[in-house]
Amino acid sequence: MTKIMAGRMTHRYDGELVVFHIGMQINRWWRPDLWWPAFAAMPRMLKELSLDADSGLLGYQLLFGSGGPYVVQYWSSVEKLYAYASNPAQEHRPAWAAFNRAARRVPGAVGIWHETYLVERAESVFVSTKPMGLPKATELVPVGRNHERAHARFADGKTRPATAAAVR
Repeated sequence: MTKIMAGRMTHRYDGELVVFHIGMQINRWWRPDLWWPAFAAMPRMLKELSLDADSGLLGYQLLFGSGGPYVVQYWSSVEKLYAYASNPAQEHRPAWAAFNRAARRVPGAVGIWHETYLVERAESVFVSTKPMGLPKATELVPVGRNHERAHARFADGKTRPATAAAVR
């Protein structure tokens, strides 16, 4: 069982930060033959990325929304995200090609969506939670005296340099 973080915690990170949301919209639940291959591809991609320290993936959070599963990913650069997405020797390109073939065969059965955000500044606070989100992907640090309020953390969101390895 993951330990609950005591106290008020936030994150610290210096450098480019990309937040990438990607998910599935399962429109025909009764057709797992159409959505299961795309569903099963994501864990393989996340494992591949997590095992490669140079991939650019800082961390991720698996979630479940109203239409299906999605993942919030944290990346060190847009270039590394796009390099992974376009590399035919890695898991993403073959999975994307297979999804497109299935989508042409049975249009509308399953959808894929993503959003990419290049983050200039970010604010976070986590009180009595398990490690997740930005602190898990970057560096977990206690909220300092001058950063008790969200406004102060946001104003200083990129000026605190990282001093230790990320907590994962």
